[in-house]
Amino acid sequence: MALDEDNNKTIIEFKDADITNGDVVIIEALNLTISKGEFVYLTGRVGCGKTSIIRTIIGENPVQGGEARVGEFDLTKIKNKQIPYLRRKIGVIFQDFQLLMDRSVEDNLEFVLKATGWKDKASISIRISEVLEAVGMAKKAHKMPHQLSGGEQQRIAIARALLNDPELILADEPTGNLDGDTADGIMKLLSDINRDRGTAVLMVTHNHTLLHQYPGRILVCRNGSCIETDHADDEEEVFE
Repeated sequence: MALDEDNNKTIIEFKDADITNGDVVIIEALNLTISKGEFVYLTGRVGCGKTSIIRTIIGENPVQGGEARVGEFDLTKIKNKQIPYLRRKIGVIFQDFQLLMDRSVEDNLEFVLKATGWKDKASISIRISEVLEAVGMAKKAHKMPHQLSGGEQQRIAIARALLNDPELILADEPTGNLDGDTADGIMKLLSDINRDRGTAVLMVTHNHTLLHQYPGRILVCRNGSCIETDHADDEEEVFE
């Protein structure tokens, strides 16, 4: 594949796809395309369908109607046995970090690698060192999660998301539990990953300040639809 073609590679493509939560359609006829290297915000009030979109992308919620593709996976036809392979292509970052509290940082990362098919001990060790270096946590490998600050735990969560070199990172309110300065550091890190690695980022957020400080495409979910907007000035309508 030529370099310019790779830069334009489509990672996510939804066409008139109905997004569900159980048997209920939350968003009708979603049209969404995200290409390699894009940074996209997903905004809107609680209950508007943002989380349902995230769950659909990782194969947790089925798609009803329309077309939906993530990478080479057709979400309208995906089989349960294919979902783990889909998820290996995606890095997910949560608001509450979701680290395993009974094991060290290194063991947290090793657990994920082994669960996704890595077997060689030397390769596992090298990869863990690489991702910890990438997030500025190279000296924290042997720490337990409770020994780390919230910002440090989120950096470990980002390292975890990078382990399998994903084409896409889904960040669900990654700064929601952090103070302003720490949140800014996390945003700089995600922006650097997006710029330097060409990793697409889809980020759920209620923080309108971030949209101004770190510009990207903005999608607003409301009233059963999700549409793109050129600005986030209508804060009263978009955010809680």
